Amino acid sequence: MQITVTYRRTSRLSLRVTPTGKVNVSAPYHTPEATVRQFIADHRQWIEDSLQKMEEHQRQRTSFYDRLPLHTPGQRADAAARLDGIVRPLVARYAPLMNVEPPHIDYKPFISKWGDCSPARRHITISLYTLLLPEWCIEHVVVHELVHLLVPDHSDRFHR
Repeated sequence: MQITVTYRRTSRLSLRVTPTGKVNVSAPYHTPEATVRQFIADHRQWIEDSLQKMEEHQRQRTSFYDRLPLHTPGQRADAAARLDGIVRPLVARYAPLMNVEPPHIDYKPFISKWGDCSPARRHITISLYTLLLPEWCIEHVVVHELVHLLVPDHSDRFHR
């Protein structure tokens, strides 16, 4: 297990486990090394439990995304065509109600987000992996991105 200790302007020792499985400890400047080592030892079980949870989360995530193979251009094109058949009717339904019209809708294999909107370019991108979701979820993503054509952030106005 790799543990990185960083000394900084802070009032107490703290630690966190990153999604990649690294353990980071922050310590106040001038904290004795023995104190840091004891802090890590005192939290060893928490660290091990957190690493185990991260590994399980990563297994579940991989299992989810592996259900839709997008390894070849043909697979991506097929998925995009299937998704377009769902998204276009939703845009046709909701865009007039919102008085917006995205001139371009694209589909990409995002794994860190379901959709993306560039209000300045009036461009919406939907993750190909939304095909793994129920259709009502895809509908939510489409409406969410259409709203971004009106309100670029997630302010109270966006949610209204």
